[in-house]
Amino acid sequence: MDLIPIGAAAQRLDLATSTLRYYDERGLVPAATRKHGKRMYGLDQLRRLAFIKLVQHLGIPLKTAASILDTSGPRWREAVREETAKLDELIERAQGARTFLTHSLECPHAHPVQDCPNMISALDQLTAGATMDQLRQQYT
Repeated sequence: MDLIPIGAAAQRLDLATSTLRYYDERGLVPAATRKHGKRMYGLDQLRRLAFIKLVQHLGIPLKTAASILDTSGPRWREAVREETAKLDELIERAQGARTFLTHSLECPHAHPVQDCPNMISALDQLTAGATMDQLRQQYT
């Protein structure tokens, strides 16, 4: 593949040229070369940009993407393990939120916080010093 200018690379990946410049400035995807002052991109750079676009879409931080792209095996694997642990925690919290909201929707009482015995019990436990972990264990 021949080198293409920044505008064509951005268009091909549906990214703004400012995004490509930002990635270049951060060292994530340096242009292959410059021609008449314009950044030029080849297949390797387009693949790196596509990888970053993918991980950004998935909500993975640029720091993790950079580790995967440019760090040796043990170091990038540790970054990925850390990010996976964060995702596991986020998933657990999201599942708890879904359970909480589903209970609220299905509660036959007009106002769950004021009328639902289960909700009132959970809130009373928190006001008495229970931790969120204790509450989660009881209600899951």
